[in-house]
Amino acid sequence: MPQLLAIVELGGYPNLIPLYRKLGFSVEVVNSQRKARGLLKKSLPDVIVAEYIFQSDFRDRTSNLETLMAVLQRHPEVRVIVFYLPEQAEKLAILEARFPLFAKIAFPITVEKVEPILLEARDAPDVRS
Repeated sequence: MPQLLAIVELGGYPNLIPLYRKLGFSVEVVNSQRKARGLLKKSLPDVIVAEYIFQSDFRDRTSNLETLMAVLQRHPEVRVIVFYLPEQAEKLAILEARFPLFAKIAFPITVEKVEPILLEARDAPDVRS
């Protein structure tokens, strides 16, 4: 059963856990990047769904995702799907230039937008050895 880690920091979109389960994922949900990184030390999910949150007040980062993505650089097989606000697309593009993302989905987030991307992520060839 494929594993999915959902990082829900702000929300503002439908509860997608029923969709994740309907598509055959085993789901773990956390509400912070810190908790997500702790889980990654124990096991690697096949897919991570996270929100992109631009934060200009960080000295060394521009968003909530830099540290997570740096950890995942050693694990390119993990497919990362990011939810983002359309007005933050340019900032997200800067992150994506440094760290590859499987997919980006602009708000408003709907089941109809998320489902085909999750199917693609679930059915992508597994590159783990």
